[in-house]
Amino acid sequence: MSKRNSQAAKTAAREKLRLERERQAKRDKVKRQAIVAGSIVAVLAIAGGVGYAVVQNNKPSYWAGLKDAKVVAPANTTGTKGTTVVIGKSTAKKTLKVYEDPRCPVCAQFEQTVGSTVKKDIDDGKFKFQYVGATFIDDKDNGQGSKNALSALGAALNVSSEAFLEYKTALYSAKWHPDETTDKFKDDAYLLKVADTVPALKGNTAFQNAVKKGTYDAWAMAMSKTFDDNKEGVTGTPGFVMDGKQLNNGTPLLTVADFDKVVDAALQG
Repeated sequence: MSKRNSQAAKTAAREKLRLERERQAKRDKVKRQAIVAGSIVAVLAIAGGVGYAVVQNNKPSYWAGLKDAKVVAPANTTGTKGTTVVIGKSTAKKTLKVYEDPRCPVCAQFEQTVGSTVKKDIDDGKFKFQYVGATFIDDKDNGQGSKNALSALGAALNVSSEAFLEYKTALYSAKWHPDETTDKFKDDAYLLKVADTVPALKGNTAFQNAVKKGTYDAWAMAMSKTFDDNKEGVTGTPGFVMDGKQLNNGTPLLTVADFDKVVDAALQG
């Protein structure tokens, strides 16, 4: 082989090697860019995930989000957002305002002991009954039962005032009222099971749908705010007010005798 051919072969070999090195350099560059891009995406994904988690953790709960929602007021209510619930004969001269939380164990005791007396007094026209629902027990343990039961009471009220009173009595009964630490009222199925004991609510599709769909959830929150903002200074349940004055001063009226004594005095005042 001539020197010329030998030199040409070497030159070709060097050129081939140069081209291969350039191609390899390009591949390495692309690889580095891919690694960098992947790292950036990973960082962004982590940041995005953290951001999403932060947003989710700070997102208001379903119930809290209803505070400014449009309220569907049940029938048989009056006042702002339907939060005035007054039951009784128009001839009754005075109104007994009762503050209750659906999960309140003392409210359950009162209903089981004095509830029938209150119902008779309403029917006899002794006084009108004004209901104010509270949900502060939920706030103490991050529960939902007070709010959910209050919404279901709104659905019962939409059926009739009588259905509302009967359902409230059933919810507070010894058979159905759960321990304060057990949030059974958060479950629609449980509330509907209790409702089946009330003739006007048993098999009532409209009532059942209202409970399942949460038709009166926003109303329940508006009613709860009425308790929170009350001007009579009531901070616990059950609370009793007549003519703007607390009747029990924080002491539960758990016997018929105690209830009659305090209410009769207020009626005469």
